[in-house]
Amino acid sequence: MRSQYSPSRYVQGKGVLGTSYDYLKVLGDKALIITDNVVWDLVGKDLKEHLNMNDMEVFVDKFQGEASMKEINRITDLVKQRQCNLIIGLGGGKAIDTAKAVSNFTNNSLAILPTIASTDAPTSSVSVVYSEEGVFEKYIFYKKNPDLVLLDTEVISKAPVRLLKSGIADAMATWIEAKAVYQNNGENLVGGTQTLASIAIAEKCEEVLFKYSFSAVAANEAKVVTKALDAIVEANTLLSGVGFESSGLGAAHSIHNGFTALTGDIHHLTHGEKVAYGTLTQLFLENRSTEEIDKYVTFYQKLGLPTTLKEMHLDKVSYEDLLKVGELATAPTETIQQMPFEITAEDVANALLAVDSYVESLEK
Repeated sequence: MRSQYSPSRYVQGKGVLGTSYDYLKVLGDKALIITDNVVWDLVGKDLKEHLNMNDMEVFVDKFQGEASMKEINRITDLVKQRQCNLIIGLGGGKAIDTAKAVSNFTNNSLAILPTIASTDAPTSSVSVVYSEEGVFEKYIFYKKNPDLVLLDTEVISKAPVRLLKSGIADAMATWIEAKAVYQNNGENLVGGTQTLASIAIAEKCEEVLFKYSFSAVAANEAKVVTKALDAIVEANTLLSGVGFESSGLGAAHSIHNGFTALTGDIHHLTHGEKVAYGTLTQLFLENRSTEEIDKYVTFYQKLGLPTTLKEMHLDKVSYEDLLKVGELATAPTETIQQMPFEITAEDVANALLAVDSYVESLEK
């Protein structure tokens, strides 16, 4: 059975946050904004004032850092106490994942308003849940996608450049993983098989990334909105979001989740930075050609993304530690099981080392 999921409405443009009531008013009249202190100071106060001026009742909860079940349950109870009928996730990936969970558990409308383009979380009907210590625990799948995803490119243009690069790295995995799932005739993340549309979207995502990433980064560094930045924001968010959910994930994201088995400075890296190394590892597991691997290594290095274990803060870890990554990455519930061949924990550990050795040899 072919299946494809997507948000009900996607809106992207310069200054759209200032007109967000026009899109939110059809979803509810008593909202809870889930955000953090930094985002609240940057745009949250203005958003609340804009909604209040249009007679929408608004409550605010400052997200406390980790997308854990404890945090999700805490905010769910708050929504029930306040009798809100609209959940607004304002900010980055973990606040967004928490908002999706709270909306699901309270049966309320959901609007996602990202202030960065660092992940493809905003459009999907899935949350990644971690322990309070930041260790990956599980995916939670929902009965519907967000009712609205609204991105203000002017706000995103002023966000840290590292976060845009992280989103590019996350999005770059989309087509690579989708191809592997296709070869396996595997399942996507919504319990079906790929549609032709989802495959086309995933492939287009990579095309846009190779074409516009560096000029978009330049615009972000200048804190201005250009057509290139607009294209990359859409690729990082909509193309990658619909692409990964409806085309499926393979090894790259499982390896990202495997990294949570370790402690230390690796957890100072962003989601996308860890996915970048996971993507290179998948390419090695697939035994891709040197020419193809070099294309991705060069792309990541030009963006300043990690391509060696040293850059991943893992150059001092033991082989036993890398096996722990492999064991978590190859768990029965992980998306690595959608790859067209069997992969063991040892295969993952060996590929992690092989990527490092190969990239190091290029620099000699």
